Amino acid sequence: MSTEPICQACGMQYAVARDDCPVCEDERQYVPQSGQQWTNLASLRESGTYTPRIEAQGPGIIGVGSNPGFAIGERALLVQARSGNFLWDCAAYLDDALVQQVRDLGGITGIAISHPHYYTTMVEWAHAFDVPIYLHEGDQEWIGRPDPAVKLWSGTTLDVAEDLRLINLGVHFTGGTVLHWPDGEEGQGALLSGDIVQVIPDRTHVGFMYSYPNLVPERPHIVRRAAELLAGYRFEAIYGAWWDAIVRTDGFEVVQRSAQRYLAHVLDEG
Repeated sequence: MSTEPICQACGMQYAVARDDCPVCEDERQYVPQSGQQWTNLASLRESGTYTPRIEAQGPGIIGVGSNPGFAIGERALLVQARSGNFLWDCAAYLDDALVQQVRDLGGITGIAISHPHYYTTMVEWAHAFDVPIYLHEGDQEWIGRPDPAVKLWSGTTLDVAEDLRLINLGVHFTGGTVLHWPDGEEGQGALLSGDIVQVIPDRTHVGFMYSYPNLVPERPHIVRRAAELLAGYRFEAIYGAWWDAIVRTDGFEVVQRSAQRYLAHVLDEG
């Protein structure tokens, strides 16, 4: 049974017990008013509170998480690519039933995570499926539980398969990364963005923030660079971090006009 400590606020699993959670103490997250509290996977499983949740989110993209959500509450996405199933981002809760359901879908060949808020129990997932975890080296300092399964990469892009590319945009975190699947949406392309490119209630736009809970906007030069990088890719849909947080059409145009709107507001250019 896994007893490594997990922060109840953000879901980060640490290798050893500690009093503080660096992720929560950072200005991009927060320590709850009730104080820092801890749990572990063994306790979460034994509580009977959580059950696996697996639901289709789009063509060849399956949401993987729990009901209810734990900590921040994001869900992972299983991408059913030609090169094999690949897990994007990570949900904190994991039990034997969830592992079996993912195996029944064909298992996974690897894991990549957009930024530290979703590292959570990534090592548990990697061990359960005997696969690597791809993290950008820009966020190495935030790894709570180091493990040989973690593979750090550098630069702007990394092809984790012949049909899947990681792109480091640097939004939200230095290593903030998105996943481009050109075969997604039946060949029209899909962008899996976590909250590096945030899908918002108005699906005609997306958001760019340095700190979401504390409402700190991202720096303009970072947003401009992100838009320039994504201008080289085509995608119809954008899959955010939450259940059904999806831009279904015109994803490329949504990103570009959102960046233009953002820059016009923060730089007072419009």
